[in-house]
Amino acid sequence: MNATIIFVLLIVLMLTGMPISISLGLTVLTFLFTMTDVPIQSVALKLFTGIEKFEIMAIPFFILAGNFLTHGGVARRMIRFATSMIGHWNGGLGLAGVMACALFAAVSGSSPATVVAIGSVILPAMVKQGFPNRFGAGILTTSGSLGILIPPSIVMVMYSVSTNTSVGSLFIAGVVPGILLAICLGFTTWFIARKNNYPRMPKASWAERWTAFRESVWGLLLIVIVMGGIYTGVFTPTEAAAMSAVYAFIIATFVYKDMSLKRLPKVLLDSASMSAMLLYIITNAVLFSFLMTSENIPQAMADWMIGQGFGPIAFLLVCNILLLLAGNVMEPSSIVLILAPILFPVAMKLGIDPVHFGILIVVNMEVGMCHPPVGLNLYVASGITKMGISELTVAVWPWLLTMLVFLGVVTYVPQISLWLPHLLLK
Repeated sequence: MNATIIFVLLIVLMLTGMPISISLGLTVLTFLFTMTDVPIQSVALKLFTGIEKFEIMAIPFFILAGNFLTHGGVARRMIRFATSMIGHWNGGLGLAGVMACALFAAVSGSSPATVVAIGSVILPAMVKQGFPNRFGAGILTTSGSLGILIPPSIVMVMYSVSTNTSVGSLFIAGVVPGILLAICLGFTTWFIARKNNYPRMPKASWAERWTAFRESVWGLLLIVIVMGGIYTGVFTPTEAAAMSAVYAFIIATFVYKDMSLKRLPKVLLDSASMSAMLLYIITNAVLFSFLMTSENIPQAMADWMIGQGFGPIAFLLVCNILLLLAGNVMEPSSIVLILAPILFPVAMKLGIDPVHFGILIVVNMEVGMCHPPVGLNLYVASGITKMGISELTVAVWPWLLTMLVFLGVVTYVPQISLWLPHLLLK
């Protein structure tokens, strides 16, 4: 009964158009002060202790690193390298877009940042070369979502904060699924381009490829610093985030010299603004999680599902449907922070690996970012392509279908997510 009241109250507040973070906070405070005897001091204490986690510091650092890279010409050099490697295949520039998104995802941790950085450079080039606008928009909207699956990933940090799962394990677990999804999206791009006889580029010589690699190597080294540092134990994921921000600033300002020091205050302000927004959502989600736990809702859900005879297969199917539905009305960080603490105890009772469950949630979030009404990547891509949301929705469906098939495979073949962590972290 209490669960029904809480969720009805939350949905009603969200339907008024109120921001999700405020809806969460108001739901908690309204319920606590009208239906329970919880003292106000414990709410204030929970607000502070809830975000007193070292891992949360990684979020502003990864956002800052992503902004430095977006403004610092790293994306342009990655596109040049990707084009030199696979531009001569069918749909060459489109394939280069997928590869460039995968590479930029490995240094930025954010999907919208990936769409902006790669899309603003490669989409005009694709249109100039004779590709339909829809084709380029479909590729960039879906490939940009790799930003939250290929580590480092802000969404993975949020899942870790919500469930106390190792961030390092999640980052390493995201590598294989991320590469596989990039290959799947690339295959879809190649198939459509071949079927429609879209243009391809002249084959680059090995000298041109070497030059393109040498120019992009400073950006690519960030992948080695973050993943290598975490895996070898030189620093924690949070320290890796701080290192990536410092490194991104140095290469954008002093190596590539594409970002002047005059633009530094604006980049810092933009990063602070986005970080504050996410941290405010986290704070209210922590309160919501506290309310769920105090009312024993996750445990009751777990007992009910097990009582209904739900095994791991049925539970994972229900999770996918629930997460995909949530993706229709909320953005990823809110979904993870609200649903992960509720679904996680059930997954643990059914013997599902926490790291595999985290990757499953992240792939669901990727799909949610690419379809209306609140798909964040759609709105970012709409701004770049000047296309309407309905037109973009039609444009992305072949790649979205590919992502849904991939989600099914990742859900029921846990070794895709767990093989690398088990190999490296034994």
